[in-house]
Amino acid sequence: MGLSIFSDEYFMKQAYLEAEKALEENEIPIGTVVTCNGKIIARAHNQTETLNDVTAHAEMLAITAAANAIGAKYLDDCTLYVTLEPCPMCAGALAHAHVAKVVWAANDPKNGFQKFGNMLHPKTKTTTGIMENECLALLTDFFKKKR
Repeated sequence: MGLSIFSDEYFMKQAYLEAEKALEENEIPIGTVVTCNGKIIARAHNQTETLNDVTAHAEMLAITAAANAIGAKYLDDCTLYVTLEPCPMCAGALAHAHVAKVVWAANDPKNGFQKFGNMLHPKTKTTTGIMENECLALLTDFFKKKR
């Protein structure tokens, strides 16, 4: 059976392409897309350096873009795909936005929200590990070049 256009793998690949854009801009290569009813409604990547804003994480920018796209503050029917586990700030924003599902590629044991327990909305479903190796390699290579 072939890769469905509406699969988690397809959408994570789109988030990975956003991470590559961040890399090109010398940003930490994290990318995200938000989907609603099988359609991408928002794309974003880290822009903390570009915008000189510590809150300009991919997830934060994507939440705002998705809310604007659907004209509502709650993303009850949306899924956010991100290449790295959200930090506590982003997890809090995802909880307040009532995102239905969060899919991330790689866990972040150092800065990820999970070390603080489940910070997402109680109804939010999660999936992890999709394209984990590719997304980790992008981040690892980025930080090796920075050192």
